[in-house]
Amino acid sequence: MERVSRFFGIEEQHSTVQREILAGFTTFISMVYILFVNPSVLGDSGMDKGAVFAATALASAIGCFLMGLYAKYPIATAPALGINAFFSYSVVIGMGVSWQTALAGVFVASLIFMLITVFKLREIIIDAIPRNMKLAISAGIGMFVAFIGLHGGGLIVANKATVVGLGDFSQGTTWLTVFGLIITVILMVRKVPGAIFIGMLLTSIAGAISGLIKLPTHFVAAAPSLKPTFLAGLNHIGDINTVQMWVVVLTFLLVTFFDTAGTLVGLAEQAGFMKDNKMPRVGKALVSDSTAMLAGSLLGTSPVGAFVESSAGIAVGGRTGLTAVVTGVLFVFSLFFSPLLTVVTSQVTAPALVIVGVLMAQSLKKIDWEKLEIAIPAFLIVLGMPLTYSISDGIALGFIVYPITMITAGRRKEIHPIMYVLFFVFVVFMYILNVK
Repeated sequence: MERVSRFFGIEEQHSTVQREILAGFTTFISMVYILFVNPSVLGDSGMDKGAVFAATALASAIGCFLMGLYAKYPIATAPALGINAFFSYSVVIGMGVSWQTALAGVFVASLIFMLITVFKLREIIIDAIPRNMKLAISAGIGMFVAFIGLHGGGLIVANKATVVGLGDFSQGTTWLTVFGLIITVILMVRKVPGAIFIGMLLTSIAGAISGLIKLPTHFVAAAPSLKPTFLAGLNHIGDINTVQMWVVVLTFLLVTFFDTAGTLVGLAEQAGFMKDNKMPRVGKALVSDSTAMLAGSLLGTSPVGAFVESSAGIAVGGRTGLTAVVTGVLFVFSLFFSPLLTVVTSQVTAPALVIVGVLMAQSLKKIDWEKLEIAIPAFLIVLGMPLTYSISDGIALGFIVYPITMITAGRRKEIHPIMYVLFFVFVVFMYILNVK
């Protein structure tokens, strides 16, 4: 244990091995849904769901191990939601592109991703983002995470008249979310160690006892074969030969770039890692997630990046790479225990995500709200993420407005040249992504 503690610097981070392991479990439980959601979404494109399940688990594990052992951050990786939907519904179904060619697009985007990471372009951009904007990104991700939890738990639903509205309280699953939220709130307020994890456990037990969560008939199953998707993208790289496909590659690249950059910054702010507006070892963290994206494209899944649900593990005290390593180990084991994972429903994870949202929203108090040139773009980032259901879109709204408000306020000299570049990049990005 002492060697493990020294390697990860656990004592320096005022943590313990036990706390880091608990944080790894909590992170895994919070993001385990991706093992089932990703195959469902990519399966609609014609991909083999079993192979996607295996690719998702392995690519996530590879990223977690790199993030934990190389970058030594408590940040887990997995295929990102939203971009997987773009893969299936916009590229494959909407454009009529084969899933093999779309996977080749992910592979090319991941190669470019690796290059700009190696040449430290991503690191330069992250360092150039003003502190107020980083705080807004952290708070915005908190709002986004909480919205995901409320929606997944059934407390917030789509409503034709009002866009969104309260969920159906005649459903037992909605009350299970309420039960979990109340229990977790009580535990958090009482400052019980591991409150979020205990809340998930008690919610799972309550769901099983009430019959709202079905227990599996067996607990162990053979790992699905990767053969249907393995190296499919690499074998179809020659299909990236049209303007349309290069636009697809650019979209994969930009969305993943700013989703992961925003997530890393937000999580670093939450964990208290930021020093002088910079994230220590950010280069290693960026290499870790870009390598995971490359591995995922070869195994057979949509872009992989830092996962926002890592905030749940950080919230219970995860501060070192051991948290990410534990999460990675659990992803490997999940290949053989997939039936057991069905117990972790969205109602179980919803309360945790709401509480994490509360914790991350604390960044709001550090934003300079008295200056409108800062407050307006910061507000657009915070509000934009949950309302657009996209971290990158929320960042785009704030970054487009930021240079305008700063110039108007006569603070042109305070704007980093990179922020001007990002202004034009996001304007073009929004045009390409949203204009049919």
